[in-house]
Amino acid sequence: MEIILKEDIIGLGYKNDIVNVKSGYGRNYLIPQGKAVIASPSAKKVLAENLRQQAAKLEKLKQAALEKAKAFEGVALEIATKVSVTGQAYGSVGAAHVAEALQKLGIEVDRKIITMKDVRRVGDYEATVHFHKEVEVKVPVKVIAENAAELAAAEAANKALLEEKAAKAETAEEAVAEEAAVEAPAETEAPAETEAPAAE
Repeated sequence: MEIILKEDIIGLGYKNDIVNVKSGYGRNYLIPQGKAVIASPSAKKVLAENLRQQAAKLEKLKQAALEKAKAFEGVALEIATKVSVTGQAYGSVGAAHVAEALQKLGIEVDRKIITMKDVRRVGDYEATVHFHKEVEVKVPVKVIAENAAELAAAEAANKALLEEKAAKAETAEEAVAEEAAVEAPAETEAPAETEAPAAE
């Protein structure tokens, strides 16, 4: 079904957008919650008239969004989380963590306008801040291990253990080879054949 959004819904659209949704989602959630109305021909006419009258106001909103976006120039986030030896995070890093990290930098952003897939491994990712339908900011997010020192120690211990096992295995192989050499009988020379005396 076709509806007109009455407010921004991240992942679906922005206020005054005309979008298609499943009937159940529209009739049972969006319309009763006052988040949308059915896009009837009359509703579309009213929307067009409102947009024409609000053009100046909408431009101001866009400019305000652009101003907010300027604060993100050169911003790159580093979020520390506890991870296992394999690099798997205990839990996930998402929009709430991004909003919290931005707040520490003095940038206040509602986490509802941030989208980022839930991250479960260390590495480089990207979060998107949706200020306006025409103003979106991509923020680089680096997820690092909070317990890096512990992981390094565990990895070093694991490496030492593997090296020790390899050394033991090598020593055992050498011992087996030595035993085999001792047990093998020395080759005895075959007695030289005596020539039979020539018959007279």
